[in-house]
Amino acid sequence: MLNTRYKQNRAAQRKVTAPLGRPGARAATHPSNGRSAGLHPVATSHHPLCKDRDNALLYDYERSVKESFDGIVPTLKKVSALQHETDFVSKAQRIAESHLGFALPGVLLENAWVGDLDMRSLYAWSVFETYHRFCDDVFSRDPLGNSDDAAFDTFLQECGFHILDVSPCADGRLAHVIRYVLRLPSKAVRRRSYAGAMFDIDDSLDKWTRTELMRFREGVPNTADVPTRYLKAVVYHHSSVDPVHQGCAAHGSDTARAAAGGLERLMGFQQAVQNTYCCGASIDCLLIGMDTDTDGIRIHLPNANGDIDLDNYIDSLEVYDATVHMDASQARQWIVDLILQKAGNSLSDGMAGFMAHLLTNNLSQVEYVRSNYGGHYSDIGHNERFIGAGIGFEEIQLRNLTFFSYLNTVEEAAGDLDVGISIFSGLYVSKGLPVPIVVRYDYHGNVPGERERAEQHCRRVADALHDRYRDLTDRGLLHTLQVVRDINASGQIEILDCSVKTKATAGAH
Repeated sequence: MLNTRYKQNRAAQRKVTAPLGRPGARAATHPSNGRSAGLHPVATSHHPLCKDRDNALLYDYERSVKESFDGIVPTLKKVSALQHETDFVSKAQRIAESHLGFALPGVLLENAWVGDLDMRSLYAWSVFETYHRFCDDVFSRDPLGNSDDAAFDTFLQECGFHILDVSPCADGRLAHVIRYVLRLPSKAVRRRSYAGAMFDIDDSLDKWTRTELMRFREGVPNTADVPTRYLKAVVYHHSSVDPVHQGCAAHGSDTARAAAGGLERLMGFQQAVQNTYCCGASIDCLLIGMDTDTDGIRIHLPNANGDIDLDNYIDSLEVYDATVHMDASQARQWIVDLILQKAGNSLSDGMAGFMAHLLTNNLSQVEYVRSNYGGHYSDIGHNERFIGAGIGFEEIQLRNLTFFSYLNTVEEAAGDLDVGISIFSGLYVSKGLPVPIVVRYDYHGNVPGERERAEQHCRRVADALHDRYRDLTDRGLLHTLQVVRDINASGQIEILDCSVKTKATAGAH
């Protein structure tokens, strides 16, 4: 284990004056300094720590899912071109089934002879149907190879933690941060996304309380007497290709502000636990920056006082370049030594080992982007396909697929929603296409009345969305799908209602 390796090497720590193996390699020392697109050229060598099989699996999955969503517009264009031909309905259905894998709502096609097709409704319905099929696939066969939860839980506890709670930015370019960027099993990690990664401290405090109660009453994931800690992480983001325009919108594309905001929120959470329960020492905090163009990460280290330092971090892109020509054992050792050099005794052995684990994992993702996308993604800006509003969506582990807005009421998340609507107005409304919003509430089926409350949440939030964005709704430019899922049953999602009102909607779902 990497944390064991770290312990073994702490005694052999040596003071050095430049980054190991790369004298003078550091090009930037502050989060606000953007990386030029050409600073890290496309790798021509294979990294010894890259997991090729994992990369192939993840790439095939990403490509197949996104092709399903991206095929909707070209298919509907073909359908639209035929709407006044003889046997239009049968021709349209053959095209839809061939290219999308499902039939379109018959009533929308059958009415085309008296007027133009309602392409906005057809588009929204197709997005929702594709999402439904995507979810069924995730929950039925685990296509991401995402089931090694027990091994991760064991490793996490060996590092001194009993849970990992991650709050990334709601930006869709971070939606894959758990399974792809950090290469962690998504089911074993708590993830809730917020605009600017500015997570709700009260919500995290509630989660901390419930986690500690579970440890005390049920011994899950371990018993309360085991001296492990709750690990809270924030993932902010920046753009290396276009740092001025494609950074975090919630922080004005100012990377320094994004990093500082995440740190402030982490410290607020830690203080909240300490003030409420007098046990702040049981909380550890981790600040991670992510380059949404290359998927490289920067892990911030503590200063001499043990506080997270915005200016002191390890950049995985630099680690990749420095270790790509080493063998696997040398590369692992180099990472451990670098952490020793830059953090010294200010990190616990467990935290240092966990950081080494994340850096090592991310090297596979760096190579993934360099091998499959030529160094950085072509869609460096927003390219999400739908908005996910409510509570759930753990199956969404793909970049630029979904803009998240975790909420109980529209009012409390108005800021996040407005950001999402603004993004989708540029992506879709400007082209005459509607904003598709999936309203979802997962529930625990063993709790009396919780399903009914989940259904009420869906109806209330969907109604509030249509009221808040009435102009879009009235023009057919905003549609909602209401979804619930029983977490305890580990089953598929259940469709409650859809704003695209067709006879086929109820039957198809």
